[in-house]
Amino acid sequence: MRQMKTPLFSGLLEHANRNPIQFHIPGHKKGMGMHPAFREFIGENALSIDLINIAPLDDLHHPKAMIKDAQELAAEAFGADHTFFSVQGTSGAIMAMIMATCSPGDKIIVPRNVHKSVMSAIIFAGAVPIFIHPAMDERLGISHGITVKAVQKALEAHPDAAALLVINPTYFGIAGDLREIVRTAHNYEIPVLVDEAHGVHIHFHEELPISAMQAGADMAATSVHKLGGSLTQTSILNVREGLVDVDRVKTVMSMLTTTSTSYIFLASLDMARQHLALNGRLLTEQAMKLADKARNMINDIPRIYCVGREILGKPATFAMDPTKLLIHVRDLGITGWEVENWLRDKYNIEVEMSDLYNVLCFVTAGDTDETIQALVNALRDLSVEFAHVQAEEKPTISLPNIPMLSTTPRDAFYAETETVPLNEAAGRVITEFIMVYPPGIPIFLPGEVITEENIAYIRENIRVGLPVQGPEDETLKTIKVVKRQTAISG
Repeated sequence: MRQMKTPLFSGLLEHANRNPIQFHIPGHKKGMGMHPAFREFIGENALSIDLINIAPLDDLHHPKAMIKDAQELAAEAFGADHTFFSVQGTSGAIMAMIMATCSPGDKIIVPRNVHKSVMSAIIFAGAVPIFIHPAMDERLGISHGITVKAVQKALEAHPDAAALLVINPTYFGIAGDLREIVRTAHNYEIPVLVDEAHGVHIHFHEELPISAMQAGADMAATSVHKLGGSLTQTSILNVREGLVDVDRVKTVMSMLTTTSTSYIFLASLDMARQHLALNGRLLTEQAMKLADKARNMINDIPRIYCVGREILGKPATFAMDPTKLLIHVRDLGITGWEVENWLRDKYNIEVEMSDLYNVLCFVTAGDTDETIQALVNALRDLSVEFAHVQAEEKPTISLPNIPMLSTTPRDAFYAETETVPLNEAAGRVITEFIMVYPPGIPIFLPGEVITEENIAYIRENIRVGLPVQGPEDETLKTIKVVKRQTAISG
C-alpha cells in the first residue's frame, strides 16, 4: 500500500493548486513570461509545476520532506538501503558512484566497453583503470559482459582495488553471472558498482536478468527514463550500506547536481517508481510478449537474424533481456547504418542504434501489435529489396584489439599535447576520446597507444556513415596526442 503514494508529485499538485504569486525563478512565471507558441505547446499543467526548491517543495540537496519520502519509497521498491534521484541522467549517477569510492591514484577494475561517463569519472577522480577484456562475439560483431573468471583473475592481480564496475545488462540486453561476480568481489571486500542504465525493468520480472540490488551489489546507477517511463534525463542511484560510505555518496551527488533541479523531472521519477512498483511485472510481461512475437516473425525473414535465447549458455551470456531486439543484418550485404537510414526514409521508423552489422530496437509496454507489425513489415520489404546482393559481397566482421594503456587517462587528458594527422598517429599516446555514439563506448581513451588496426576501424566506421565522435577535430583528419619532448642540448 505504501507504494501507491506519490509524495513528490502530489505535493507539487497541491502547491500548484494554491496558485501562489511567484517572485522567484523560473522567470517565465507559470509560462506567462515565455514565447506564447511554446507555452501553448507545453501546456499550463506542466508549466505550473516547473518550480524550484522553495521551502514548501523540499530540496534535492538536503531532502527532509516530500523528496525524502519519494526517495525512500524508491529505495523500498528497488530493494536498496538508500536511493538518490538524479536529474543529471545515469551519467551523473555513474560519475557519483566512481567519485564516491575512488580517490586519486586508486585502482578501479572496469570492462573496456564501458560508457564514456565511466572514463570521464575516472579522469575526474584521478583513478587508475584496470581493464577487463569483455567477451567478444565474433559472429555478431559486439561486446558482451565480463566473466566471473576474468573478475577473479583481476582481483587476484589487484586485491587493493577500490572498486569493481560491472555493466548489467549490456546495451544489447546480455548479462553475465552478476550474483557470482558480486560474491567474488566481496570476498576481497571490494565494492561492486553497477552500470544499470539499460536495466530498470529487470528488477520487476523474475524471467529477466537479476538486478544489481537483487545480486547484492553495493551501488547501481539505474536509468529510469530509458525503459522505466520517466522523462528523459532522469535516473536513480541505488545504494547498499556496508562497503560504501553513504554520506560520501550524498556529498558527491550534491557536488555533481545542479542547484536548479527540475521538479517536472523529479515528479516523473516519483510517478515512474509508483507505476513500476505496482505494475512493473505486468508492463514487462507485455513488452516481453511483444518482443518475442517480433523476434519469431523477424527470424522467418530471409537473411535477417534476431538474437534470442539460443545465445545463452556461456560465461558472458548468462542471461538476457528479450525486450531488446538485436537484429543482425550482415547477411544482407549491407551495414546496420544503411538499414537504420533505409527504415527512416522508407517507413518512418527510428531505431535505438546501429553499427556495422546490427540494428537495435527496444520494445516496451508503450508498444502495440501495430508498431511491432510495422517493424516486421519493413524488415520483410528490406529483405526483398536487397535480395540481389550476393553472399560474397557481405562485409567481413572484424573487431579491433583493445589498445594498450600507456599512462593514466587523467595524466593524458591534462598532458601537453600536439595535433597530428590521424593517418600518422600510430604509436602515439592519444589525449582525446574517440567513440561511436550511440552507445558511447570508446574506440580510444586518453592514455592509450594508437594502433594501425584501430585507425583502420575508425576509417571503416566513418566510411559507412556511423557517428564517430569525440575529438576536437570533428572531421577526424587530425587528433591530439601527448607532445613529444625534445632533449635539451648543452
